[in-house]
Amino acid sequence: MNSRNPVMEMDAVPAELSAVMEALCSVSIDLSRTIARGPLGGALGAEVGENTDGDQQKALDVMADEVFARALTKTPVRHYASEERDDVVELNPEGTLALAIDPLDGSSNIDVNVSIGTIFSIYPAAERPEESFLRPTNEQIAAGYFIYGPQTALVATFGDGTLLYVLDPETRTFTLASRNLRVPEVSYEFAINASNYRHWSKPIRAFVDDCVAGDEGPRGHNYNMRWVASLVAETHRILSRGGIFLYPGDKRPGYENGRLRMVYECAPIAFVVEQAGGRATDGMDPILGQKAASLHARTPFVFGSAEKVGRVAAYHDLPEGEVSALFGKRGLFRS
Repeated sequence: MNSRNPVMEMDAVPAELSAVMEALCSVSIDLSRTIARGPLGGALGAEVGENTDGDQQKALDVMADEVFARALTKTPVRHYASEERDDVVELNPEGTLALAIDPLDGSSNIDVNVSIGTIFSIYPAAERPEESFLRPTNEQIAAGYFIYGPQTALVATFGDGTLLYVLDPETRTFTLASRNLRVPEVSYEFAINASNYRHWSKPIRAFVDDCVAGDEGPRGHNYNMRWVASLVAETHRILSRGGIFLYPGDKRPGYENGRLRMVYECAPIAFVVEQAGGRATDGMDPILGQKAASLHARTPFVFGSAEKVGRVAAYHDLPEGEVSALFGKRGLFRS
């Protein structure tokens, strides 16, 4: 790193990851400026094709992927897996690390000026490319996300707590703002796309019904619902204010396991959240320790304040008669 023009305060970063973090930060700084220019920078939200799962790709999705891959070729990253690519790419044959990335999370929000981001995860490189990523998710050695919003920020963990860096636009440096982010334990907010209510399982419906029932229901409190449709934005709010995010599987074809990918989204966010004292599950079981069956495999995802996430798991253990009952009969969940 050029000490006269650092892009990130490195004292909290393990030495073996410094070059990778420098590359990620350098690209994100340029990307944040491109995003900030909006339509002045061209049709960033234009659809330019589909990725391997049939999701629409935006122009900025593809551009971000190419720029990150190019920047990482001179780092110790051997294997590069991107949500925008079908297969793993070898960047540095001598590298010892593997990096999974969602280059631009929430790209459907580009044109409406809502916070979007980049999510990444780092593992030790395995001998075979896919084996670097199709492994237990608790083998991650680092994970995090960049958020491009009113401030550009980096939230990351290297396995010893969750750190917050904020980009100083004058010095173009990510400055450490907190060494110990913690998910607030008490919050009365939940995030879910309620338009899919009719497709959810009974335990998810019951949990949301009890939140919506407010102070008249078994929870005894009024709740607010949030939904941004940007995983990075949802995560940043929960790290700041607590609460819970739910993207369950449902009955629609292709949504049996939700729509979020284990390798590129759920595993890294789970690592960040749990290092901040929260919990992350597939609705019942912890995400950390699970293995994806394929590079683009999806999983239901529930994360946030530990107590709230635990309650969702408990709803799945209720007897059929109780989970189907009106909220007043679920006395176990009062408070």
